Amino acid sequence: MGNKIQKFTVRQQMLTNNYEIYRYRDSYLNNVALHHHDFYEVYLFLNGNVNYTIESRNYPLLPGDILLISPLELHQPRITLEKHPYERIVLWVNKSFLEQFSTPHTTLTHCFDSTVPGHTNLLRLAPTPRQHVTDLMERLVAETNSADYGSDLASIGCLIQLLVELNRQAANSAQHHELTDKSGPIVTNVLNYINDHYHEELSLDMLASRFFVNKYHLSHEFNRLVGTSIYRYVIQKRLVIAKQMLSDGLPPTDVYQHCGFGDYSNFYRAFKAEYGISPKDFSGTAQTNGSGSK
Repeated sequence: MGNKIQKFTVRQQMLTNNYEIYRYRDSYLNNVALHHHDFYEVYLFLNGNVNYTIESRNYPLLPGDILLISPLELHQPRITLEKHPYERIVLWVNKSFLEQFSTPHTTLTHCFDSTVPGHTNLLRLAPTPRQHVTDLMERLVAETNSADYGSDLASIGCLIQLLVELNRQAANSAQHHELTDKSGPIVTNVLNYINDHYHEELSLDMLASRFFVNKYHLSHEFNRLVGTSIYRYVIQKRLVIAKQMLSDGLPPTDVYQHCGFGDYSNFYRAFKAEYGISPKDFSGTAQTNGSGSK
């Protein structure tokens, strides 16, 4: 059961309120667009040729690598399908579902917290802990897809064991250097500037002038390394923040001003195009559910 292969879809929303786990194996796959989730993601890379971009960081992956991705982080796999199929196990966990298992002594979401000193998205473990994590994820796939007696409880127990182990390994990895390639000094600086100044007026011309670089060169390098245009990245970053603010209860008429949209109509159109729902309707749904991650 642990080797069950699921058919990949481009869906980026959860169908449940707790967790979902999938094992994928693809010999042909279209590009996956830069995106973010409202939930936590644990990504175990098994085989293939993949460079994974998370915000301004680029990770050339090796089999057995684990990525920990938080809800606010824009990310994208850059896949090269040549000699080997692309294989991975992907776990999605709802924020409130995971938090309910935390205790005063153990916070299961800690490994995803980018504000923790030494935080890294990438865990590249020694053989023994790597095999342990792989076995737990394989077992979670099996129990989730099983109709055997107690599989619902066994899957939850396995999920908790997995998150405890990931947090232990993340704490150890934080003591070492992060295994990452920066996107490049210019692009990294521009990304960091956008992330800090998303609420201000931003344009290709302004950024090129600020960083003393030709705008055509900047545009080309940004597209090449990040996988999308500067304009598109700015819009997505603003929408990520806006969605979080709406989930926290701020009214849409205040949110758009905080996020750098020139007026409410621009905010409305961008939000509706990205998420298929108006800011007002999303805000109402988020407050009804108690979280925007449902």
